[in-house]
Amino acid sequence: MTYNNKPKPDDRSDNVEKLQSMIHDTIENIEAAEESLAFTNSETQRQQIAAKNERRRESIESFRSEIKDEV
Repeated sequence: MTYNNKPKPDDRSDNVEKLQSMIHDTIENIEAAEESLAFTNSETQRQQIAAKNERRRESIESFRSEIKDEV
């Protein structure tokens, strides 16, 4: 059996599209989490959701910065 140990070529031609898709998905996750707040009575869960959404917003900013670098 022959193994091909060559690395795949680094194809970044669609990075911007992938990043934009990731931004879109992350925004949808933020919106869904905010909607779930209406059904959450626990303050702990509310704080966890808020913290997670803050991390998501930071990720969106990182994605946007990466898009600028790619362009």
